[in-house]
Amino acid sequence: MPIFECRDLDKSFGQVRALDGVNISIEPGRIVGLLGPNGSGKTTLMKLANGLLTPSGGELLINGSAPDRNTRAIVSYLPERTCIPLWMSAGQLLDFYRDFYTDFRRDAAEKMFGRLGIPLKQKVKQMSKGTREKAQLILVMSRRAGLYLLDEPIGGVDPAARDFILDTVISNYNPEAAVVISTHIISDVEKVLDEVYFINRGEIVLHDSVDAIREEKGMSVDALFREVFKC
Repeated sequence: MPIFECRDLDKSFGQVRALDGVNISIEPGRIVGLLGPNGSGKTTLMKLANGLLTPSGGELLINGSAPDRNTRAIVSYLPERTCIPLWMSAGQLLDFYRDFYTDFRRDAAEKMFGRLGIPLKQKVKQMSKGTREKAQLILVMSRRAGLYLLDEPIGGVDPAARDFILDTVISNYNPEAAVVISTHIISDVEKVLDEVYFINRGEIVLHDSVDAIREEKGMSVDALFREVFKC
């Protein structure tokens, strides 16, 4: 059974249709790219999957159920914007996640904080913007979740930080889970992807495995993305 599935999913905001008949099926154990230009509907889809928005039509299912309290227990969500409390210390963040999520691996998160040189007594408000983003990603990836939803995890960070982020994703996700990475920056992320969905103006315009794109089309995912979405 798919861990993440959309069936003719629609979402409108007034007269604006953000998603139009989206069909997606993602099996456990896959790392999937949700790739599209800014404003294509990626964040809307992520919010729907996390239960922060409700569909206007069609269905979105997490492990066979519409998003609710039970599905949120198996979904680990990284929003596009950093939202960890500024008044907390790094140690308090770890304690908060441990208390809130039964699948949170505090020891793993603490080790990654150590790799970044983040003292447990340091307040979030004292961290740089980039360090806050990395800290939030560490918290998200330190859960043993069934589905990881990462909205633009490498947007706005330098190449070295992108390497750290992708290494964190690959090294820490539950291999029996699925990972969905939403981004418009393709070249750095395609090396970790199993398959991709291209989305534009709320519609899925392409779905294929990364291997098939390279073998059948003779180009990288980044090159195909540039061709599909060229102005």
